[in-house]
Amino acid sequence: MGRQIRVRGAVLTAVLLLAAAGCSGAGSATGADPRDDPKPGGAAPSASASSGAPARSGAPADGKPPTGDVLPGMVAASVARTQLAALKVAAPGTMSGYSRDKFTHWAEQGDKCDTREVILQRDGANVTRDSQCKAVSGTWKSLYDEVVVTEASKMDIDHMVPLAEGWRSGAAGWDAAKRKAFANDLTHPQLLAVTASSNRSKGDQSPDLWQPPSKAAWCQYGRAWTTVKSAYGLTVTEPEKKTLSTMLDTCAG
Repeated sequence: MGRQIRVRGAVLTAVLLLAAAGCSGAGSATGADPRDDPKPGGAAPSASASSGAPARSGAPADGKPPTGDVLPGMVAASVARTQLAALKVAAPGTMSGYSRDKFTHWAEQGDKCDTREVILQRDGANVTRDSQCKAVSGTWKSLYDEVVVTEASKMDIDHMVPLAEGWRSGAAGWDAAKRKAFANDLTHPQLLAVTASSNRSKGDQSPDLWQPPSKAAWCQYGRAWTTVKSAYGLTVTEPEKKTLSTMLDTCAG
């Protein structure tokens, strides 16, 4: 009888162990959603409960900005609206003392590459470089006008918030290091490869004076401009703020 009890105890123990093993393996049976992989121009993946990593500051509770973003550091439209509401409204400052040379660019980024070449690589497809890190081939689609380009020389690197516009809205009071960071920012949605024609059409104008010809770009443009101004504590004018709100209204959801 004592032997039978021990056998039953062993069986019960084995059953309990198998049940525990089954529970612990249930969570790992489902693979990670490939959309959670960080993409150039997209936000980092939202943190999972098991990773213990903090969620991206300001991100909506249900995850990430819309898919299709081509710029880094983008936020959802709801977050951009909150950022926009918090921006200080002020008249544009003077251009006195302004010079592009006060915003050092393009900065060296290592491996013989400067900021321009890093952006061309990031924003293009099938980009190849020479021994000096210059793009020699590739394909780029310009967000502003939807033009496809296969020659790097026909692409400009646009400052989402132009240097002169930054100067008028607060950068005049910055030190050289902060201006350099602003002009070479690879983290926020400040730099983008676009056609030279669209970049030069934009110049240093704010959104109330110039908008991307392709209205399909307005949602990204409005969110990017707002996020950059928020990140750097720059001011907006009343017409600029109104136009940015209109652009954000083109975002789905």
